[in-house]
Amino acid sequence: MTRVVFVVNSSRFFLSHRLPVAQAATGEGYEVHVITPPGAEVDEVRRHGFVHHAVPMSRSGQNPLAEMVTFIRLWVLFWRLRPDLVHLVTIKPVLYGGIACRLSPVRSVVAAISGLGSVFRARSFAERLRRFVVSRLYRVSMGGARVAVIFQNESDRDLLVRVAGLPSRKANLIRGSGVNLSDYTVRPEPEGPVRAVFASRLLGEKGVRDFVDAARLLRERRVSVECLVVGEPDSGNPTTVRQHELEAWRAEGVVQCLGFRKDIAELFAGCHMVVLPSYYGEGLPKVLVEAAAAGRAVITTDHPGCRDAIIPGRTGLLVPLRQPDKLADAIQHLVECSEERRAMGAEGRKLAESEFSVDTIARQHLEIYRRLLSA
Repeated sequence: MTRVVFVVNSSRFFLSHRLPVAQAATGEGYEVHVITPPGAEVDEVRRHGFVHHAVPMSRSGQNPLAEMVTFIRLWVLFWRLRPDLVHLVTIKPVLYGGIACRLSPVRSVVAAISGLGSVFRARSFAERLRRFVVSRLYRVSMGGARVAVIFQNESDRDLLVRVAGLPSRKANLIRGSGVNLSDYTVRPEPEGPVRAVFASRLLGEKGVRDFVDAARLLRERRVSVECLVVGEPDSGNPTTVRQHELEAWRAEGVVQCLGFRKDIAELFAGCHMVVLPSYYGEGLPKVLVEAAAAGRAVITTDHPGCRDAIIPGRTGLLVPLRQPDKLADAIQHLVECSEERRAMGAEGRKLAESEFSVDTIARQHLEIYRRLLSA
């Protein structure tokens, strides 16, 4: 039986972004193993019938000893499992796992670049040095003969082709992680005040502070809109919102902080627009795909990944990065232009049906698997 191993830096991320691909692989007769750090969601991974292996993996840690332990554990597992194909997801698995694959009997490798993070926005000397090192690591990790690299947007693809010397023949474009359209029944907009929702990890780079600033401006303008913040802080990211900030926002009352939610389809059905003013190194933000599936208009930034998730002017609006006043203008426009807002939502659903169906995304992944394994 053909053995496929997924390596992801979070079991939650595997379940939310790669589960349908793993299930499709199982349906094709592959034996699927999953490597993630230990965590609360590991039992759920096993309940889906996958063999799980726990490897400590810090998403943002830079302790050389801990990073070396992660690399060695992956290398040892690859020798023990001897997989036919390894599917690496997110930055550290791609870098460490790709090199470990080259030093072990792994036949084929899929490297999924779900955003490049902040490393390629180098400003200081230290950041430029880090970019140089990471570029060289990408070059080594993706240098094997039977490697396919999946990008979610053209900007990331073109950047790694340029700075990491990635051959164009290895680059594949698949737009995001997909969404189960049957989970998102399009409903009419709810009655009552217009609701704009920000739903993501609560990171500065995701634009949550810009959203709160825009909400303040809208209140000053007396625009009738309720602004909702959905998500939780991420202690592994230096730009995360701190607990005292959340408490201050709640006390101020300018936004409603709802915390982490799993019922995204129900949440979006109860709002009128979805807002993500991100300047993070996005691949293709799943929340924008989910917004399209729910038939809701989108406001996001003119930034790689974000702009790739919408058709500007048809399914949503683009705003400049880090400009809360322009963000407030866009929200106010969709509050006041209800017919345009509803038309954008309807077009968004059509976009989701044509481009973002999870069945389409899974099929594209399996085609890459078959091509590599038959080489």
